[in-house]
Amino acid sequence: MQIAPARIRAQSVTTALGHGCMANLSALRDMRPGLRRAAMDDMSGQSWPAPAGPTPTWLGVVDGVDGVCLPHELMEFNCRNNRLAELTLAGDDFAEHAIAARDRWGATRIGLFLGTSTSGIRHTEQCYRHHFEHATPGLGNGLRFDQTHAYRSLVDYCRRRLGLRGPALVISTACSSGAKTFAAAHRALAAGLCDAAVVGGVDTLCATTLMGFHALGLLSPLPCTPWNDGRRGLSIGEGAAFALLDMDTEQDNGDDLALLGYGESNDAYHITSPHPEGAGALLAMRAALDSAGLTASDIDYLNLHATGTPANDQCEDAAVQALFGTAPTASATKGYTGHTLGAAGAVEAILCLLCVRAGLIPGTINTTTVDPALSTPVICNSRPQSIARVLSNSFGFAGNNCALVLGRA
Repeated sequence: MQIAPARIRAQSVTTALGHGCMANLSALRDMRPGLRRAAMDDMSGQSWPAPAGPTPTWLGVVDGVDGVCLPHELMEFNCRNNRLAELTLAGDDFAEHAIAARDRWGATRIGLFLGTSTSGIRHTEQCYRHHFEHATPGLGNGLRFDQTHAYRSLVDYCRRRLGLRGPALVISTACSSGAKTFAAAHRALAAGLCDAAVVGGVDTLCATTLMGFHALGLLSPLPCTPWNDGRRGLSIGEGAAFALLDMDTEQDNGDDLALLGYGESNDAYHITSPHPEGAGALLAMRAALDSAGLTASDIDYLNLHATGTPANDQCEDAAVQALFGTAPTASATKGYTGHTLGAAGAVEAILCLLCVRAGLIPGTINTTTVDPALSTPVICNSRPQSIARVLSNSFGFAGNNCALVLGRA
């Protein structure tokens, strides 16, 4: 069933490419990578030569996060994840836009829907490390589970920071989390539970993530090469993105960017491996097009999930071919930012919106020879091109899939 578009009134994004929308757009246009060889232990701040890590790898690290100061009254929430959230709320005047919406509609009428997979795990790891290295009797006062570790920490911090009192929830469905916040917000707006909604995702680097992906054999020792022949795995990154949505048809801010449709599925094929034929991914993409009232031929650009792992790219390719036949212009951005996990769906949604506004197809960086076994061609070099509608894919562990249709209303 076709849905009414939700207008996107403001957005902000922070990745290894830089702080703010313009920094990220410029990096995509110039094909400037954000990944760097792991040379710092982002879990402790201590020196970490790459060979001493779980495996030599490349990371998408956001600079300046440790220097961010939270408001004094919210210092109990001080952890890297919330500092990254604060950095992004402050970027692109996003907090001001959200507060203006609050003042217009009322604090109880603004929803908050955020995705994360790690939340404050890194902070807890630091507390444990300090405990064992210094033989302290406990984990110290720095570990405040609700404020610095739990999933709710992120939404609680942002809710207090923006002065919101409407519906609020955290979605944690692995790599589809950030994308699913757009779907959840649209349902709340359509149901009249709120008049506007802040959506997005925030995820930060931690040892648990790196060790986990290393144990699965999915970490690439080189910068990830989505869709490339001989690709060796993914690169982990951190990032954050926010967007402000409403369905007020009378408000005009001179911009017509919108969420046009969404589709979700759960194939539950395996806890970590995708369905070999991309069955769940196909369901999500079809549902997204149906909800937007569009057909496959209406899509101008396809933002692939494309993590750079052999199985993931192959399964996504099968799903894309089943839906499109002859695929539209397609590319992937994880070679720039790394896979930002729970934030990825939101981060890439904002990157897609920036490309729609700028008329840009981002090249698939690091990819030099497209795998001949994959039928979907990808653009390897950034180029100008008019875009009206984008389909953006986000597929997570255990078959948690989400596809968004974004573009001009």
